[in-house]
Amino acid sequence: MSSQPILSAEQLRQKIRRIAFQIYENNFDEQAVVLVGIAGEGYVFAERLHDELRQIAPFALTLLKISLDKSQTTQPATELTGPTTDLTDKVVVILDDVLYTGRTLAFCLQPFLNVLVRKLQVAVLVDRNHPRYPVAADYKGYELSTTLTEHVEVILSDAEREGIYLK
Repeated sequence: MSSQPILSAEQLRQKIRRIAFQIYENNFDEQAVVLVGIAGEGYVFAERLHDELRQIAPFALTLLKISLDKSQTTQPATELTGPTTDLTDKVVVILDDVLYTGRTLAFCLQPFLNVLVRKLQVAVLVDRNHPRYPVAADYKGYELSTTLTEHVEVILSDAEREGIYLK
């Protein structure tokens, strides 16, 4: 199956920078923001966004990773890793590379259901517009209506192939 480039590495960097500015604009009066990247390209996205926000935003930033098995039909407890931090009354932004049905993001809400966070926001690089779960992205790098058989691949961890592709 051939892949068609959607966004180049440079365009992808611009999208991440724009999302950083949007997060800053929507949370400029906050003391702290916690970025939670979903393991894989979602976490690489979170690392890049963390770097961008450090350059422009005065608030404290914490970077966490959430791990889960996307292939499971039911999800055991998801695991947060990173610096131990109290999430109470903090803005939390969950980050993933692609929002397809919302299933993965719905599973990722589990660690935050028993904590009184100030705001829970979602940022994705690509929104494919196939919602099955009541999860929507607050910040989107790119919106792309696809068929159910198409696959969107985000590559952030390979400098030679970095970009977004449609397969």
